[in-house]
Amino acid sequence: MKNVKIYIKRKKGCDDLPLPKYATQGSSGMDLCADVEQDVTLLPGDIKLISAGIYLSIPEGYEAEIRPRSGLALKHGISLVNTPGTIDADYRGLLSLIVINHGKEPFKVKRGDRIAQMVIKEVVRADIETREELDETARSGGGFGHTGIK
Repeated sequence: MKNVKIYIKRKKGCDDLPLPKYATQGSSGMDLCADVEQDVTLLPGDIKLISAGIYLSIPEGYEAEIRPRSGLALKHGISLVNTPGTIDADYRGLLSLIVINHGKEPFKVKRGDRIAQMVIKEVVRADIETREELDETARSGGGFGHTGIK
């Protein structure tokens, strides 16, 4: 396992919110908490931008992937619209989450609720080269369910 230093600055007024941290020794994601002044209700189908109350400094060659929390997804249908979301190494703005309620009931987000998780990933950059022909594979152009469901 490799460690990388990530610097965090709290948004003014967010000293009460826990910083991202790993819940267990084997966790790959750190929970992100909701920075809301008052409860925010997400009706079924609603999409809202929820601040996580922090700013990040990620070293070049890394990114932060923002993902839904599985328990919220299973129990309430709460997810992120752009999952995984990407926080690039050169972004220094407020980390905010595009939260959606896919569930059947309204869902209330309260200050400090753990509503997403952040995974730090190494980035590999591609060198793009055009070709007239591409190599063939057994799959080739097959997609969109071409292998069936069994």
